[in-house]
Amino acid sequence: MADAAYAADEDDESADVWDVVVVGAGPAGASAAYAAAVAGRRVLLLEKAELPRYKTCGGGIIGPSRDSLPPGFELPLQDRVHAVTFSLDGRFARTRRSRKMLFGLINRPEFDAQLVEHAQKAGAELRTGAMVTRVEQHGPAVPDRRTVAVVLSDGETVLARAVVGADGSASRIGAHVGVKLGQVDLGLEAEIPVPPSVAEDWKGRVLIDWGPMPGSYGWVFPKGDTLTVGVISARGEGAATKRYMEDFVARLGLAGFEPSVSSGHLTRCRTDDSPLSRGRVLVCGDAAGLLEPWTREGISYALRSGRLAGEWAVRVAEANDAVDARRQALNYAFAIKAGLGVEMAVGRRMLAVFERRPGLLHATLTGVRPAWNAFADITRGSATLGGMVRSNGMARRALELLDRRMDTTTGVGPAGRGVGQRERSAPEGEVLDEGQGEATNAPDAEAPEKPQAPEAV
Repeated sequence: MADAAYAADEDDESADVWDVVVVGAGPAGASAAYAAAVAGRRVLLLEKAELPRYKTCGGGIIGPSRDSLPPGFELPLQDRVHAVTFSLDGRFARTRRSRKMLFGLINRPEFDAQLVEHAQKAGAELRTGAMVTRVEQHGPAVPDRRTVAVVLSDGETVLARAVVGADGSASRIGAHVGVKLGQVDLGLEAEIPVPPSVAEDWKGRVLIDWGPMPGSYGWVFPKGDTLTVGVISARGEGAATKRYMEDFVARLGLAGFEPSVSSGHLTRCRTDDSPLSRGRVLVCGDAAGLLEPWTREGISYALRSGRLAGEWAVRVAEANDAVDARRQALNYAFAIKAGLGVEMAVGRRMLAVFERRPGLLHATLTGVRPAWNAFADITRGSATLGGMVRSNGMARRALELLDRRMDTTTGVGPAGRGVGQRERSAPEGEVLDEGQGEATNAPDAEAPEKPQAPEAV
């Protein structure tokens, strides 16, 4: 609840000025709205679409995502993953298994809608069908220096003490802040309904295929009677990425099934020096270019950065002058860089290694048990990639050896990877190992892998 002193200060303020306005009702925006609302502030959550809506996303919920959910949140899991099959462009497939769940799989429409419901229960107000065209911090629409004007496409102006931009990878709020990009990738995805016999072959197991283009990979995520199948690669390789997707689906024996949804999406990753705020406006999630550079995993980054953005937006809203608002915004940036920023830095190095030596990475994950154990720990949330490199001398030395002579000091992976000139700066438990490393064909609908007796690691 709001403290009495803050409420008293606001008694003479216009009721038309929101404490915090959040733009975008995805995982980042809903988390930001929840965090600000649970602190007792007046929060407005704006979303241009009607909910629920489809988003191109694998829907993997790893440990850091689960740990960042609001209290009492029950994940709408479609499947629980206990096994991962790795393959190298369809070859040398090997499956690793675990007694404990590695991660869960969700459908984004239900997941996002449930997050928004929690924000609403905390006190946030939701408006859908509200497209934001711009924000203004100076000019005739702004009554004073403590206020930000959020202008909607229908001409309406909404006033706030602080704004959180969570409006996706093509963010208008990110443009206002001046988010700079170091990596842009193209993801293609299809939701493929399959008969029960095929669905059963994939239950509890995902496939990760290291692809034919540098930095590319494909995935199969089972969700009941539907398989989410997708590939991702650097933007600028559109034709090759499409061929990879077609070949991947055919290789899996799924070409005869009609997708219920086929979609594409650009993921954008920030540079190290990209701003996270401007005045009383903060950005988080995809709008800030926050995602894991190697795997392009974004849900955990959205949830974590959204929560931090909501918490610090409350402090920005309370700031009485520009100096104090700037101080709180810098504290938000420090919190992001000290946590997610460290993980992203390691992810950049991993991407550079993966682009140069995918076969080595595949051999390490499938043939070196400590590497698989590390993968399992990271997906469960008992460790982070950054923390592992900092605390584990062997992991740190191995990564230093692998990325020697690779320039990963600027941008993400190769500097400016997939980024056009205009985008460089925006205008405004116990683990079990199954199998002995034999080369096999990638699993398909007709000939799934047969489990062998598990071997304790």
